[in-house]
Amino acid sequence: MRALGIDVPPALLDKWVGWLAPDRQPFFLTPQQAQAWGFEDDDRKPSPEDRDTFRTYAVDSTATVIAWLTERQFAALDRPIRAQLVRAQVWHDRGSVPTVRKWQGLLGRELRAQADGHRFVWWKPLLAEHADKILPVIVSEDFGPSRHAEVTSWPAALPRARELAGTFANGSGPNCFGTVMAAAGVKGADTVWMMCEPFEEWLAEHTAPGGRDDVPGTVFVWRNEARVQHAAITIGDGWMLHKPAQTWWSPRKVRTVAEVRRATRTVGWRLSRHRLIG
Repeated sequence: MRALGIDVPPALLDKWVGWLAPDRQPFFLTPQQAQAWGFEDDDRKPSPEDRDTFRTYAVDSTATVIAWLTERQFAALDRPIRAQLVRAQVWHDRGSVPTVRKWQGLLGRELRAQADGHRFVWWKPLLAEHADKILPVIVSEDFGPSRHAEVTSWPAALPRARELAGTFANGSGPNCFGTVMAAAGVKGADTVWMMCEPFEEWLAEHTAPGGRDDVPGTVFVWRNEARVQHAAITIGDGWMLHKPAQTWWSPRKVRTVAEVRRATRTVGWRLSRHRLIG
């Protein structure tokens, strides 16, 4: 399977299915909703992939009760309760509550029977037969394709750039800072959620202010008033390597410098350039 111009190994596709439709998924409720519909709070901690799939960091602060349900538990609810439960996820801004209209052409009209007929949640049986069609669409909703296949020359100054370009991480966490550092040769940086502080330390020790957009090894750094927000690195000939987010579906991808600059244009962010040294 390919997504965003990148080959996805079968083992990783299987993981994607599990991350999009885990065996037990969170449903967010206000205390009043929980009491009315018969749910109790569960203090289970979300995995990094749960956090990103369901956008737990963006859920309405009034939804303080979390019910973690299996598909069997969900299906055993009366349909009016299922309908209200799914609608509540939309109200509370939980992620992964797609529209029936978008997917019924592939999955069938019976999709309307899951909840209120307008929205639904993913479970593994829904994905099993069509994962190779569904996942590329979902992964492509936020990002443009990687253009690594168009690169004709890979710089020696970035020893791992070619290896990283056009790949997906093995889960949530690995981010833009680690990708830049790993491309420049920092061992293991591409496998962890690299925090701002170690990235700033690396930047201070291994770069100097300045750099040109058409020369390999220019680190672009975006900051707001509070802290560093994003980073990318040039690989020459107008190309740039970056990882747009820490989510499991965010690839390490190659785009033009102009494309990356447009994609990262954010009110309150300022851009600085740093060239690799040593």
